[in-house]
Amino acid sequence: MTLQIDDGFCYGLGVFETIAVENGRALFLNQHIERMIKAAERLELDWREGDFQSGTYIEQKWGKLICEYITEQNIQRGAVKLTVTAENILLTHRDNPYKEEDYQRGFVLEQSSIRRNESSPLTYFKTLNYGDNIMEKRRAHKDGFDEPFFLNMRGELTEGAVTNLFFVKKGKILTPSVACGLLDGIVRRFVIEQFPVTEQVILPQDIFDMDEMFVTNSLLGIMPVQKCQGHVFTERGITEQIRKAYLLRTHLA
Repeated sequence: MTLQIDDGFCYGLGVFETIAVENGRALFLNQHIERMIKAAERLELDWREGDFQSGTYIEQKWGKLICEYITEQNIQRGAVKLTVTAENILLTHRDNPYKEEDYQRGFVLEQSSIRRNESSPLTYFKTLNYGDNIMEKRRAHKDGFDEPFFLNMRGELTEGAVTNLFFVKKGKILTPSVACGLLDGIVRRFVIEQFPVTEQVILPQDIFDMDEMFVTNSLLGIMPVQKCQGHVFTERGITEQIRKAYLLRTHLA
């Protein structure tokens, strides 16, 4: 495949989606395609075709392309990445790195020194401007923890490098509001639609009053957090309920 030099290649004006595959099936495919289209429209990428105007997304061009790719590559479990710029469409795949022992152990999170810019439109979409996330994720691996998380310019919690953040306090599920500056993740949206979740401003000092914490994304699903900023979470009851519901939804239980 020959890639064309365009604004995506030169300036990061492109979008991507990473889609989990389980048992040869793309999870939440419609939602991923829908979000990608919104992001491409926001970046004014001139690639939208008429077959997106009506009908079910999974029956249209990109859904069909992804499903055919999964079949051709015989992917039973893993991740398919669709990258789109004005002149390029790229499909790749890789393994899903998360194992059951990761869920039993739980993630460790630490705060990043990099701030999210809640005024930037790029904050709210999955674009090729992803350098902060990758650099901080690499730093986490080097320093021996799983996931960094970002504050916005006002000092409020936003999201992890590749995850959305959730907390449980006295039985109530809390998550940072999108307006704080974060990507509204596919699994984040699943949790909010299936459970009573309060979206609100959460400050770093609030972490120490929380009873449970978990993070979400399309590959790991619902991941318990064992420790954040040195605060150890000893409870997982509601987190496990949510994870069970997610596994049932995706036919993994």
